[in-house]
Formats: sequence, structure tokens, C-alpha cells
Amino acid sequence: MNFDYSPKVTDLLNRLKQFMAEEVFPVERTYYQQLEEDRWGEPPIMQTLKRKAKDAGLWNLFLPDDEWGAGLTNLEYAPLAEEMGRVGFSSEIFNCSAPDTGNMEVLAQYGSPQQQARWLKPLLQGEIRSAFAMTEPEVASSDATNIETKITRDGDDYVINGRKFYISGAMNRRCEIMIVMGKTAPDCEDRHRQQSQILVPMNTPGVQVVRPMRVFGYDDAPEGHAEIVFDNVRVPKENLILGEGRGFEIAQGRLGPGRIHHCMRLIGQAQRALEMMSMRAESRVVFGRPMIKQGSVREDIATSACEIEQARLLTLKAADQMDRYGNKAARDLIAMIKIVAPKMACGVIDRAIQIHGAAGLGQDLHLARAYSYARTIRIADGPDQVHMMQLGRNLAAAYAATAQQEG
Repeated sequence: MNFDYSPKVTDLLNRLKQFMAEEVFPVERTYYQQLEEDRWGEPPIMQTLKRKAKDAGLWNLFLPDDEWGAGLTNLEYAPLAEEMGRVGFSSEIFNCSAPDTGNMEVLAQYGSPQQQARWLKPLLQGEIRSAFAMTEPEVASSDATNIETKITRDGDDYVINGRKFYISGAMNRRCEIMIVMGKTAPDCEDRHRQQSQILVPMNTPGVQVVRPMRVFGYDDAPEGHAEIVFDNVRVPKENLILGEGRGFEIAQGRLGPGRIHHCMRLIGQAQRALEMMSMRAESRVVFGRPMIKQGSVREDIATSACEIEQARLLTLKAADQMDRYGNKAARDLIAMIKIVAPKMACGVIDRAIQIHGAAGLGQDLHLARAYSYARTIRIADGPDQVHMMQLGRNLAAAYAATAQQEG
């Protein structure tokens, strides 16, 4: 594969880096200060940054479809997502933040014209936010066929009953729509045809937001992670996406790009942590000598740089395979990077915290928040063990088949 960025990507990346340097990093602390005043609203500085990003032509960069987005491939988008990932909230500035990105991809790929007009277009404009409701507290949701939420046809409507939690984005007051995954055919012999996905506006009667869930003590405002009860929630049949029994298919189509987007952002977080630990080591004196003179510190920096570059290259290879052969053909590489990148980021950020001492644990630096995000992604979109189970199964079958042919 060609590791040189195209002129188009180079231009976008240079413009994005300039925007981050001039507009985002200088107001990072302001953003969090404003957020303290209204946890579930939108900090005023975010609206300002979004207008500037639109004016700069740095908007909806994630969508590969020219009709809806920037028309970039996964490989082209990777360095841009990495750069945005350096600041936890900056992806939203460019309308490239989860879970909205995944929901927009679902609506663009699977939504009806009516669903696209009602929900996709305002999401693309950044006028509203959204959530994706899949995980449930009573079942092992890493196996999506376990989901118990009921979606029952009743005349021209569907009625939804169930409980979800860790529904990212649903605490935000600007969240107007959820994509909810549940079972329309729980008795179907094919376990992968039992599920469907349906659009549920947040203001629908029976939608009860119970509480915000916390992640390592963070409420992850302003998006948050809600626990939600669906109590006889009734929506029109037109809100069903693609058709009954297609929910698992939609989820698989959604999660491939979503997983690699998280990995791209995590590489940005890890790269920033590496730069921070390097600056700290060069500027601090311990036991009468610069910290960088300590062998263990040098080893931490060198190890971190190696791990980041390995993960970056694997991410680019996975993205390239997705572009060339499709998400299904690239599933093993997607699984590999989903296993590798979060662990890598956790390790690098942990070393940066250690080198920063007490400051690394506090709110003045972004390291503690970054570690929380990296550790979360080891579970979000499928835990490590599920990806390793499926990857090991696929690889063993492929190697065994090859050996049999050669034998």
C-alpha cells in the first residue's frame, strides 16, 4: 500500500492541524469550564467552533459518500481522525463524533428517503444529536443476540418495552433521536434474524431516562451514558429501519467503521500523551539530573513510540482493506486493531501519567480523561475477548484449510 497521503488529504490535514492549533487547543480549558456551568447542554464555545469549522470546509469528513459527506475513503480519513482525536471533544467540532457518526452512516446506508429527510439531514447539519441504544444491564450484550428489549407490531405502530444502559449521547439535551435495537421475532430459529432497529424520538411518551451512568467517576458530559426504560413506547411502523429481522445486519454494518474510527482517535490520544511525556522528561529535574537522563524514562518514551507506530500502521492497513474489499473481507484486520489500539493507548497514557506524577491524575491535564476513554473502548463496540474469540476462530479455520490444501 502507498503510505504517502494524496494532495487532497495532505491539504485537509494541514488545514485541520492549523485549525486545531489556532482554534481548539487554546480554548480547551474554556470548554471544560463552560461545561461545569451546564453539564448536559452545549458549551457556547462549541457553537462558535462549529461555525468556524463549517466555514473552513472541515465538516462531515467521516462519510465516504459524496452525496452526504466529504467523499473520503477510510484510509484517507484515518490521519484526520487521528488529529481530531488529540482533544477529547474536538471530533464534535467537525461533526465527526460518535455515536452520531455511526447513526448517520446507518441512515445514509439503510434509511428510507423519509427517514433520511427527517433525521439524517439535521444530523449532517449538526442541528441535533443522537444516541444508539443496544446495551442492556440484564444480559451479556457483547453477544447481541442476547438482547431482550421487545419491539412488537401493533397495527400501524411498533410498541417497545425494555431497559437499556450506557446509551452514549442520550443525556445531551440536544439528543433528539435514538436508534434502538430490540427483538421483533424472539422465536425465530435464526438467532441473527430475531433483531430489528427502530427510530425512537427522545420525547416519545414512555421513554424514561433513569440516570446518567458514570465511567471511572466521569459523567462524560455533555453526551453522557444514560440508563433508559422503554415503557410501552409507541412509534409509527415507518420508523423501522430496513425491515424486520435486519437489526443484526445493520449493527454489523455500523460497527465496522465505528470500531476503526475509535482506533484512529485513540492513536491521536496516545500520540499526544507521548509528546507530553517527552516534554515533561526534558523539562523536569529529579534527584539532581534531568528526568530524561533516567533510563526507565527513556525506555518508556521509546516503547510508547514503537507501540503507537505499530498501531497506526495496522489501522491504516485495516482501513485500506475496508476500502478495497469491504468491511466483511477486512473483519480480521478490524478485529486486530480493535484489540491492539485500546490496549496500546492505555499503556502509553499510563506511562505519561506516571511521568507526570500527581499532575497526571488531576483535572488540569487531559491524561486521566484520556485513559478513561481508552479503557472504555476495550469494552465499547465489543470487548477484547469477543474479538479475540472470533479472530482466533477465523484464523484457525483459514490456516487449517491452507494446510490441508498444501498437504
